[in-house]
Amino acid sequence: MEKKAYKYRFYPDNEQIELLAKTFGCVRYVYNYILKYRTDAYYTAKESVSYIGANARLTAIKKNPELTWLNDVSSVPLQQCLRNQQTAFTNFFAGRAKYPTFKKKNSQQAAEFTYRAFTYKDGNLCIAKCKTPLAIRWSRDLPSSPSTITITKDFAGRYFVSCLCEFEPVLLPVTDKVIGIDLGITDIVITSDGEKSGNPRHTRTYEAKLTKAQRKLAKKKLGSSNRRKAKVKVARVHAKLTDCRKDFLHKQSSKLVNENQVICVETLRIKNMIKNHCLSKSIADASWGELTRQLEYKSNWAGRTFVAIDQWFPSSKRCDCCGHIVEKLPLDIRSWTCPKCLTALDRDINAANNIKRQGMSLIAFGATVNPL
Repeated sequence: MEKKAYKYRFYPDNEQIELLAKTFGCVRYVYNYILKYRTDAYYTAKESVSYIGANARLTAIKKNPELTWLNDVSSVPLQQCLRNQQTAFTNFFAGRAKYPTFKKKNSQQAAEFTYRAFTYKDGNLCIAKCKTPLAIRWSRDLPSSPSTITITKDFAGRYFVSCLCEFEPVLLPVTDKVIGIDLGITDIVITSDGEKSGNPRHTRTYEAKLTKAQRKLAKKKLGSSNRRKAKVKVARVHAKLTDCRKDFLHKQSSKLVNENQVICVETLRIKNMIKNHCLSKSIADASWGELTRQLEYKSNWAGRTFVAIDQWFPSSKRCDCCGHIVEKLPLDIRSWTCPKCLTALDRDINAANNIKRQGMSLIAFGATVNPL
């Protein structure tokens, strides 16, 4: 059995909006208070506060007469935010993330509920201290009862609930098709079969609308209601842009996984590539990292083989026909002729063929997956 999160949008009533606002505020306050408490304990007394110590501190502050409002919401989201904070510290000490930061009131809000703080029955989901079920837009059925739910409110004021459920992955029929994928900007996906996906360029599509909304926001008085409304309009444009990008990436990744048994993809250090100021916006809009992440987990669920090629493999500079490697190949050269075998090559398709061949070599030597 695997675990998978199913995300749905819901529309809370006034009572639920008030309860969720209180819950988000309490979660944010507890997270920031404990983070400051742990930081101060280290710098003043050189003490490391564990999760047990943080949880004990939470129990103590809830008894403070000035903080009785923390008891107006369920205690489960408050405890869960401390678990998430502990995970953030674990990732920090392991070198996988930066030091945890304080939560902001104007950023995305989230509250996590375990099975003890909600009930799910016959398609009705109720959270603790709420009498009515959430008005969820069920776009698909849940495979099982959720073990954990996470309620979020994004910048645009939309509410979502993410249900973590156990499900049994369905393996796709085995096929003999192998494909190599080169990632680009003009075309986000170029396959070894010669197919090119194109690039919708969502950022460019919404750039004028976003610029107009941001200019209106800049003219509003700080702290005013009009500024808050203008800020929501900017967030809605960003939300539309993000949704369009995710839709395109999910369609591309699902199509590639459904049609191919072995998927070979090049590994890119996007964090370094995005430092190029001329291409940073286009690289960020292409979302190569998200595409490869989707290909990896969808391949695992469908019984496909996902192969990541080393970033230093010269896929573009190497001739697919004779194996000759040229010394230099600037980005503005999209097609070139091999000086050894005189074969005319398309830069992207040639790279995809080399990635496919290298991926099959890795499988032959037993290295089926190279983690990203």
